Amino acid sequence: MLRWQWYEQEIEVRQAATQIIALAAAEAIKARGAFHVVLAGGSTPRAVYQTLNALPTDWSAWHVYFGDERVLPADHPDRNSVMAQNAWLAQSPIPVQQIHPIPTELGIEAARAGYLKTLAPLGAFDLVLLGLGEDGHTASLFPGHDFGATQDASDVLLVNDAPKPPSERISLSANRLSNAHIVLFLVTGAGKREAVKRWMSGEAIPAAAIQCANGVDVLLDRAAWPD
Repeated sequence: MLRWQWYEQEIEVRQAATQIIALAAAEAIKARGAFHVVLAGGSTPRAVYQTLNALPTDWSAWHVYFGDERVLPADHPDRNSVMAQNAWLAQSPIPVQQIHPIPTELGIEAARAGYLKTLAPLGAFDLVLLGLGEDGHTASLFPGHDFGATQDASDVLLVNDAPKPPSERISLSANRLSNAHIVLFLVTGAGKREAVKRWMSGEAIPAAAIQCANGVDVLLDRAAWPD
């Protein structure tokens, strides 16, 4: 089930996302003693991350993961982990051992093996944040590729021929991203309008492969809403 929530301005999407994250963290920590969150790349998530250190929360209970990563050096500015570090995590009181970047600096095969080991003890994520590309991709699940949507799919996929550089990437599979209490898409800007239209029409774009048992929430600004 998709729940479409639209707002007039991108800032309202960011504010709503921050509120959802805060509530999800509070509920997870109360119920299970920990909050396991998966981060997305992109400019809208980055702006949300910049607000999070103001949250009144038990940071010692937070555990941070990433939905995908480019195969680049550990300090490369195009990495999602570097973006999140600069926007938020470098100033965050979350224990450093509870922040889990995908180690793509080790190479694609070693990165996959390492992240499979990281994820192995976990059940459902508490919250998965995702974006939507103009071609309908999410994380590094691209059109024409295996999304890993079946129940027997690996948690972590190798992407050797991404249509956007760099071509080598690591992505959590659609099945693993769907295994969450909350899945939250942040979609802003007129460039996303056609992908949203295709998604709403029922087309099997990559984002549509995320099928959370509790439903999927999609926050959009007016610019992204189809005519």
